[in-house]
Amino acid sequence: MSGSPQYTLAELAERFGLEAHGDPATAVDGVGTLATATPSQFTFLSNPKYTSQLAESQAGIVVLGADALPLRKGAALVAKDPYVAYAKIAALFEKHAAAPHGIHMSAVVSPSARVHATASVGPCCVIEEGAVIEEGAILGPHCTIGPGCVVGADSRLVARVTLVIRVTLGKRVLIHPGAVIGADGFGIAFDRDRWVKLPQLGGVRIGDDCEIGANTTIDRGALEDTVLEEDVRLDNQIQIAHNVHIGAHTAMAGCSAVAGSAKIGRYCLIGGNAGILGHLEVADRVTITAKSLVTASIREPGEYSSGTPLQENRLWRRNAARMKHLDEYVRRLAALEKDKGQ
Repeated sequence: MSGSPQYTLAELAERFGLEAHGDPATAVDGVGTLATATPSQFTFLSNPKYTSQLAESQAGIVVLGADALPLRKGAALVAKDPYVAYAKIAALFEKHAAAPHGIHMSAVVSPSARVHATASVGPCCVIEEGAVIEEGAILGPHCTIGPGCVVGADSRLVARVTLVIRVTLGKRVLIHPGAVIGADGFGIAFDRDRWVKLPQLGGVRIGDDCEIGANTTIDRGALEDTVLEEDVRLDNQIQIAHNVHIGAHTAMAGCSAVAGSAKIGRYCLIGGNAGILGHLEVADRVTITAKSLVTASIREPGEYSSGTPLQENRLWRRNAARMKHLDEYVRRLAALEKDKGQ
């Protein structure tokens, strides 16, 4: 990888506290997969299903667990969690173009806004009255920062990110293109023959080191704020409704959704396309598997699932047709058991 920095086996072991095996001078300047990595690249093995590729891998260095070390012929780094170790090492090879300090000539900035001298405001950005852009923050092209919003130090809005109103970002927050934060929550009341819109008077508070995926939406609160605590990670196309509270270090996969005023604990994992109904509480350290629908509060840590497993279509149709008779079958079975007991 031309122009990329090189790191030796010995350097990586010392830097990340890993156990090295093989020639300490073995050097790599890039990343690849077990199957395709070259002698100048490093790779990793964390999923046992790929163990068969280890012996034939041409990678210069492989990060792996102690149990897989006997199968490795060349240089290796042994880690307690190879996936975490890979993530830390791979970050050394990630390149970001340097963002110039200052405000692009095409940007529109309110006189009452405050932009730190070390911040970078890209082409066609709009920064409205009372907004604050703190030290080292980067706004990519076409971002809109609404009234009273704060972009914390060293945060990065990649492109076309909209902070609508009363949004506060902590430090080192990363927001991907198309995300909208602080839009109206879906608050309406039915008055005899028409809907009446409820004012959304709260804001959004996002803690340090959070990441918000592309085209994800986070609505501001109706009265109090919608809150993401520190180190929350949201994938693409997620909906977070008004007054939701998400605890620190929780991660949510794509297309999941949380309805209004739900509270999710710390260290939770929410699978793709899962849904959580409004006004529910989810305890700390809960895993909700993909496509599950949470309809009642979860009080204890653990893994939870709902939904119908994939089946061959004809079998699914038969089972679906019988589902409407399930209550009848249960009642008949209970009656038979009662008669048998007599």
